[in-house]
Amino acid sequence: MAYLDAASTEPLHPAAREALLAALDVGWADPARLYGSARRARLLLDQARAEIAEVLGARPDELSFTTSGTQAVHLGVLGALQARRRAGRHLVVSAVEHSSVLHAAGVHEGAGGSVQTIGVAITGRVDLPSFAEAVAAEGVAVAALQTANHEVGTLQPVAEAAEACRAAGVPLVVDAAQSAGRLPIPPGWSVLTASAHKWGGPAGVGVLAVRKGTRWRSPYPEDERELRRVPGYENVPAVVAAAAALRARAAESAAENARLSALVDRIRAEVPRVVPDVEVIGDPVDRLPHLVTFSCLYVDGEALLTELDKAGFAVSSGSSCTASTLRPSHVLEAMGVLTHGNVRVSLPREIPEDDVERFLTVLPDIVRRVRQRLGVQ
Repeated sequence: MAYLDAASTEPLHPAAREALLAALDVGWADPARLYGSARRARLLLDQARAEIAEVLGARPDELSFTTSGTQAVHLGVLGALQARRRAGRHLVVSAVEHSSVLHAAGVHEGAGGSVQTIGVAITGRVDLPSFAEAVAAEGVAVAALQTANHEVGTLQPVAEAAEACRAAGVPLVVDAAQSAGRLPIPPGWSVLTASAHKWGGPAGVGVLAVRKGTRWRSPYPEDERELRRVPGYENVPAVVAAAAALRARAAESAAENARLSALVDRIRAEVPRVVPDVEVIGDPVDRLPHLVTFSCLYVDGEALLTELDKAGFAVSSGSSCTASTLRPSHVLEAMGVLTHGNVRVSLPREIPEDDVERFLTVLPDIVRRVRQRLGVQ
């Protein structure tokens, strides 16, 4: 099986596996206690916090660990809104944010707040002048913008949006789940979220960073854990493994990004050449190095993925978080592109070039067969 779905989850990095096994033996105790094994666990937790914070461009005391990237987003958005109630009840988001951001926005609306959704270009890039105008309006409490889109790979103008937010005095919540560990984090964020399993760490470790000077109040009952931001017992071995994976990914990112980007360029160029009626989606230049999405006309996406699975390829279609629903991807709808017959290919680290070439070889015949079953010649 050729695994081509790293945007859903990256396979566990060897450095993470090694660190996890070691930490299971020495980092199992409660880091909040004072005896020897607990102090060792605390040291491991503090060291992992400092290492992750350094890579993400944060201070260790700004960073807390959550149980997932989704929980980090919910806490980040709702906590920032909670702390800014006196400033306003209006939230600004892009139309292509991850579903976790949109779900938090829905909770805010249900509690009497308002949400403004900013549109995107056909490439998936947010309309920056509209975003800047929206955050400058009176009553805006918080804005949210992802670093890179999870479905099509387009990079967002986070630094420019952050400057507009700074001028307006509005905190910016940045979801960096798809880019953390792959690309440098853009400057200017107020609240940052990420997820370890996206960079090759274990699942169950999210990151919530709240910049010093940013007002934030937990929507949960207060807990003494994780700088009073996140309730519950810390999974020290998993956090240690997440830090090891992030260190390793940061060290190898330059070389691996260049290699993966060249493979993505080949897919972007070759798929429209060998498959008729295909639309390659997303920005061709300002994009994640490992991700490419295309849509095939006259093809059912689920049927296409099933046939690719039979041929030995693990890929996804539409939104990774809504693929089991009947509703088309909100990202593709917002971009105004074809929403059916959609394939997202996202390459994991060290994927052999032969896997990509084999994918390009079998894809035309698979699409032809699926179209034939639908009566399309």
